[in-house]
Amino acid sequence: MRDAQEGLGEVRPARRSQDAERVEEVEEGFRRMWRELLPVGRYDATGGYRRHAWTAADGECRAWFAEQARSRGLTYEVDRNGNQWAWLGDPAAGDAVVTGSHLDSVPDGGAYDGPLGVVASFAALDALARRGVRPDRPLAVVNFGDEEGARFGVACVGSRLMTGILEPGHARGLRDGDGVLLADAMERAGQDPSAIGRDDERLSRVGAFVELHVEQGRHLADTPYPVGVASAIWPHGRWRFDFRGEANHAGTTRLQDRRDPMLDYAATVLAARERARAAGALATFGKIRVEPNGTNAIASLVTAWLDSRAADSATLDALVEEISAAAGDAEITRESYTPVVDFDVPLRDRLARVLGGVPVLPTGAGHDAGILASAVPTAMLFVRNPTGVSHSPHEHAEEPDCLTGVAALADVLQDLLCAPPDAARSPR
Repeated sequence: MRDAQEGLGEVRPARRSQDAERVEEVEEGFRRMWRELLPVGRYDATGGYRRHAWTAADGECRAWFAEQARSRGLTYEVDRNGNQWAWLGDPAAGDAVVTGSHLDSVPDGGAYDGPLGVVASFAALDALARRGVRPDRPLAVVNFGDEEGARFGVACVGSRLMTGILEPGHARGLRDGDGVLLADAMERAGQDPSAIGRDDERLSRVGAFVELHVEQGRHLADTPYPVGVASAIWPHGRWRFDFRGEANHAGTTRLQDRRDPMLDYAATVLAARERARAAGALATFGKIRVEPNGTNAIASLVTAWLDSRAADSATLDALVEEISAAAGDAEITRESYTPVVDFDVPLRDRLARVLGGVPVLPTGAGHDAGILASAVPTAMLFVRNPTGVSHSPHEHAEEPDCLTGVAALADVLQDLLCAPPDAARSPR
């Protein structure tokens, strides 16, 4: 690693002035990128975002990413699973330091979940350039596809496919609420679905992955720290419950003659809340589909999706078993499951050391970094969220905290890029 400022002697006042100008340029670049992304996929009725995978809004976000890469002279690639890469240095050299996040959203989600990490990554790269840092190892910014799973029901599709956690045939067969296959949606967007699957060649290039993300909770909100380091991700998963009944007339069918699956569903929701509270865990039925979905008709089928998370796998498994028992005769399908993720300890400790003893905290939210942890050393930075609200139009982070996050990410990347080859890689 070489610094272009070496050998400038005692020109300190000029250097301080230049440093201030460089910081201002990086901050203005962050603001510009943020303004460009802000209107994409925004749903005016709620103020939230609908940037679902392989839709027009997602395509606009992907075009924006490609333009950021090209405008900086970076090598732009889309891998076999639809993830976008912007490389500084030789992509094939190996032992690369990679940063980034995702650009898609949950239905009516906030502006910060995912995009903050991608924008901050490009801004951090700009900061390194303005510091005169010339890496001896490759550096890449990545946008992972379909992280939220809002359209096809499985989270972190791009990173799960890349690491082999998600089987390609199963992925191609996923359908959205309108019955559109993931394979067809990818093909319409110009991506070859027949090529998806584990990508050992690309994984072998990565020496370390660091993801910056808005905190989805309020641990940092109660501290003076604008940035923290992640220690672990709680185990979590998604389960589909199919409650079957018998359609009938709401105005003529006696209560004792009804087979109403909505009652079983409602009882299960209440049981989930009570069992989760007792276990010190989390359980949420946040999505539901009803057939025939008529105001004056008794339902024949209620399909509901459970999201459940806990501090350890044993607690989570026991909780889901109790909720399943409360669901009676419902058909239950586990659609995704991620065990506890402990981030790479040497890499995590190194980030905390570089940043001067910032808080180290766990999270219940899943991330691409958690998926990649099974294959490469990973770590995460969190930017303070003053209210803790996320997956909502009210999600927020203060601009000064975001800019502090950019500077922190730049410091971390510079430290990693200055390391001898393989220094960031711990034994696995």
